[in-house]
Amino acid sequence: SQNYEPEFKKEIICLHLEESRSLKGLASEYGIPKASISVWTEQFRVECQTNEEDKAEYDYMKKKL
Repeated sequence: SQNYEPEFKKEIICLHLEESRSLKGLASEYGIPKASISVWTEQFRVECQTNEEDKAEYDYMKKKL
């Protein structure tokens, strides 16, 4: 099982949510299981609802892309 850095996960999530990139396309491009991206996205949505720091970090990532 591969471990990915939190920054990398957030970048992938950002590409998916902000640029409407498909899970299938991202999985193919980055060699990540589609299910992993789906789980990361859902976990991140929950974190953003309860953790202001995570939300701020996500907003910062959006600006970088």
